[in-house]
Amino acid sequence: MLEDYEEFSEAQVKMLERFVTNTKSSIFVLRNLPEVIKGALFSRYSRSSLGLRSLLLKEFILNSDETAFEAITASTNVGEDATQQMMAIKKAQNFYDRILDGYGDDSIGELGGAHLAVENISMLAAKAIEDSRIGGSPLEKSTRYIYFDQKVKGDYLFYREPILMTSAYRDLYLNTCNMLFDTYAKLTAPLTAFMEARYPKDPETSKTAHVAAIRAKVLDCLRGLLPASTMTNMGMYGNGRFFEYLIHKLNCNNLVELQEIGKKTYEELAKVIPSFIRRAEVNHKHNRTFAQFYDAMQSEMRLITSVHTVKPTMYTLPGVRLISHDKEGIYQLAAALLFGMSDRGMAELIEYCKKLPEEELGRILDAAVNARENRRQKSPRALEHVTFTFEILADFGAYRDLHRHRLLTQERQLLSCNYGYYMSPEIEESGLDYDYKKAMDLAQEAFDKIQHELPEEAQYIVPMGYNVRWYFCVNLRSLQWLCELRSQAAGHPAYRHIAQEMAKQVAQTVPQYERFFKFVDFDGYELGRLDQEQRKAVKLGLE
Repeated sequence: MLEDYEEFSEAQVKMLERFVTNTKSSIFVLRNLPEVIKGALFSRYSRSSLGLRSLLLKEFILNSDETAFEAITASTNVGEDATQQMMAIKKAQNFYDRILDGYGDDSIGELGGAHLAVENISMLAAKAIEDSRIGGSPLEKSTRYIYFDQKVKGDYLFYREPILMTSAYRDLYLNTCNMLFDTYAKLTAPLTAFMEARYPKDPETSKTAHVAAIRAKVLDCLRGLLPASTMTNMGMYGNGRFFEYLIHKLNCNNLVELQEIGKKTYEELAKVIPSFIRRAEVNHKHNRTFAQFYDAMQSEMRLITSVHTVKPTMYTLPGVRLISHDKEGIYQLAAALLFGMSDRGMAELIEYCKKLPEEELGRILDAAVNARENRRQKSPRALEHVTFTFEILADFGAYRDLHRHRLLTQERQLLSCNYGYYMSPEIEESGLDYDYKKAMDLAQEAFDKIQHELPEEAQYIVPMGYNVRWYFCVNLRSLQWLCELRSQAAGHPAYRHIAQEMAKQVAQTVPQYERFFKFVDFDGYELGRLDQEQRKAVKLGLE
């Protein structure tokens, strides 16, 4: 056990033991402390010769008049105690602001965080929130486990966009969204019956697992009908730096919904981590200058894009296209693999690798993958030297699933009905394709009427099955993770195909890279979630 050099009196131990997991080892965890105190404590820690526990005692616990430590760390179960804590944090905010400003830079904002629930927002808004990827971990309500045909007070749950609701398109918008939900609800029962007949339960499979797999299959097929206005719920953990930048971006967005989310997010986080997100307040100078910068940049980009309008190409069919890659990346990769255990410089190693026979180059690459036994065993960071750019045209549902990968650069175009839509083969085979196609065509007609005047707001009416164009700029290490994860049997067929295609195209373009995709699942599965649901049922002891 690692022993600590600091010694504490019996009285000091009693004061500390509520806030640290031990008072003797040099490795310990903080507990029962609000984020603002933990963040300020670590900020001060970087410029102090004291250990963290001594610093906590001297500058926080025993300095309670200024830090409001006793009031802030009082019991916060519910009601009055929680209210008193928030008041104490606000009272002592100048102290924490001074610490956070004086002992660090923006990275200090990563030392504290909060769990935020964002409920009853559109799927379009959820994607805008998830665009801020670094420092935040979002989870969103799933379209494959939950039916979306519920009504509250007689209404389907979709966002009534304020500008559309006060425009000449109000009735068109409402009627189209209701029609899409009606079709979703209408097709659920007959499609379920079709799936049950097509995939009868195996005697060796639990009923619970079979029902869950059938439900996922049905909802995967029908999710294409859900408009981008469909209400969803999100839960996310983020550090202060993440939330500050997220609120800046939401404040500047053209959509009313996102501005409102930014405002409410600030209001709620200010009750818990005020010192970490204070610069995102709408009237703060940092927020104002960010808004000026963002608006100016967007205006410039719109202008320059209008000048450089490019004629449409023939690439309007759904699919994946590898646009570019570094043709000498393989030498940088091999050199980076050798670098850590070598005594040579990177430039020397790159030149050395360029002169190696292909077989010897392959041996170096093999050394990075030979020991891998499953996809969770991550490859060396050397793979990050190789990058690829893909352009993808696929349905918005597939985009939603793939968009969540954080370690890559991505951008999408506005949602539209201009590139056709995805319809699962089972819809057609079940004889339900007429209703599906009719609903999608009516949605396109409505979109076409709205988009010319309100292109951003028109996105809310676009069904999830319509195709959207986006790009990924991704390094080999991140691509390996994405393709191996998203090709697994339990995944949705649409994004499984995209993951498989990206791996195939990289391997075809640079055959030496094929070895890095050894756990990509290229097989097809009719009832992909069944095995996973069966394993879950066995663990829970369900029949």
